[in-house]
Amino acid sequence: MTADWRMDRIGAALKGETPTVMRRMPSGFAVIGDVQFLPGNSVLLVNQPQVQRLSFLSDMDQLGEAVETACRRLDPAFRRVNLEILGNTDPFLHAHVWPRFEWESADVVGAPVWLYPRERWNDQRFRLGPQHDVLRDAIGGELDRRRSGI
Repeated sequence: MTADWRMDRIGAALKGETPTVMRRMPSGFAVIGDVQFLPGNSVLLVNQPQVQRLSFLSDMDQLGEAVETACRRLDPAFRRVNLEILGNTDPFLHAHVWPRFEWESADVVGAPVWLYPRERWNDQRFRLGPQHDVLRDAIGGELDRRRSGI
């Protein structure tokens, strides 16, 4: 696996060359976020430019439910999920799924995640790593359950 998968996330996912893919979805890829200061942060990446928007929104809903169920099971302080489609940085359609928790500080718990201090986004303690395997597996398992109708 090459280190430059971040330069073309969708191309790398299509080639199976990214460590962040949890599951392939009808409209794209459910990936775990690169940064996990809110454990369970996930993103839905579209796999083709002419995606059917209803399919994408359905996949976003499924990913949101999977993150919610997994995070609620793993952390009793789970509060809610934020679903966001912003598209301001990356040039491709994608949706963010942010779990929110009771342990977040009062100055950010009711605010958009993007208002978290910049140092949180760059802190190596929150970088995706093997310590997130249980969380990744739990979200992936929830996606499997939803697709199989269980």
